[in-house]
Amino acid sequence: MKLQETGHTAQEIRDLASKYMIETYERFDLLAETAKDQYIYDEKGTPYLDFYAGIAVNSAGSCNDKVVRAVQEQAGQLMHTFNYPYTIPQALLAEKVCTITGFDKIFYQNSGTEANEAMIKMARKYGIEHYGPKKYKIVTAKMGFHGRTFGSMSATGQPDNGCQIGFGPMTDGFVYADYNDLESFKNAVDDDTIAIMVEPVQGEGGVHPATKEFLQGLREFTKEKGILLLLDEVQTGWMRTGKPMSYMNYGIQPDIVSMAKALGGGMPIGAIVTTEEIAKAFTPGSHGTTFGGHPVSCAAALAEIEELQDRKLDENAARMGAYLMEQLATLPHVKDVRGQGLLVGVEFDDFIDAVDLKHRCVDKHLLTTAIGKSVIRLVPPLIITKEDVDKAVAIMREALEDIDAEAAAV
Repeated sequence: MKLQETGHTAQEIRDLASKYMIETYERFDLLAETAKDQYIYDEKGTPYLDFYAGIAVNSAGSCNDKVVRAVQEQAGQLMHTFNYPYTIPQALLAEKVCTITGFDKIFYQNSGTEANEAMIKMARKYGIEHYGPKKYKIVTAKMGFHGRTFGSMSATGQPDNGCQIGFGPMTDGFVYADYNDLESFKNAVDDDTIAIMVEPVQGEGGVHPATKEFLQGLREFTKEKGILLLLDEVQTGWMRTGKPMSYMNYGIQPDIVSMAKALGGGMPIGAIVTTEEIAKAFTPGSHGTTFGGHPVSCAAALAEIEELQDRKLDENAARMGAYLMEQLATLPHVKDVRGQGLLVGVEFDDFIDAVDLKHRCVDKHLLTTAIGKSVIRLVPPLIITKEDVDKAVAIMREALEDIDAEAAAV
């Protein structure tokens, strides 16, 4: 929808949003009207280099031609139905995802938090049915983030985070351990534990990749204990980390994996994949969804995955991620640069406020986000080039130099 077609001004659109919407996000002073590839455009046609990609969603680029065509064609044929009929996009996508990931079964959801909710429910039901009514505890990581529904936010190891404050007691059955500390996780497991659940890269926690020793150690330990290893790949999945899924960087196969974000190429979809045996925990009536496996979202996801594969964007993510981290390390005030593929975090010293830097970058037409006070997170489309990286880093450098100049003038 174009602004000129509405009869409103840009400010009137902002005012309508402020008046009628419940706002829980800090807004940019940006009216996003169109987007293509690695750019978002405002109502005046001003391009913004998008190094946020809809929160790691638009991996093959915004409004990818193949994804848009798949959405348009499917919407004109079958937009929605109930869960009893078979649909072509569901079946073809199920085969594609299971073949690539090496799992037997998929269950569709609508979002990342729903996918994690389904993963938690499946693990708990599997534990109770196989081992008894107390076998439902799950150990998760401190500073992890798994979503905002009650189960997934209870799994989130950040008790002081706004996503948990004010909602009363969290769901019982979660224990937190130190990320990248294998002994901490081993010590947190007891006789009532059914699973360990972690992100292979903590995104909201500051962009901290798991070490190979840690993740491989968790896999060995969970096998020894006869418990499940659950991986939250909502943000890391689908080529972002240099492999189709992040766990492939570690040479392991988990028991259940959640995914969303990049899977749909811009359309809402989530899913979990697992083995034939564990999948038996979900029986008729035990779990369900009205919109999960939506034909349009599945058609979009199928087109998105094919684009990611055909263009070998996992390889580009690995190359450009390494180059981006190398260039970010040359910026002033940088303490650390870390990441995996094109999921990158740059941590600054105490002189720099990351939120302030984020807004200065927006003013210079670069879109990023801040994590806490000190970390800028960069999750651009996987189609970016060295020229895009150079442009983004140059804008960040200019913003940092402005901060230094203002401080010197005081």
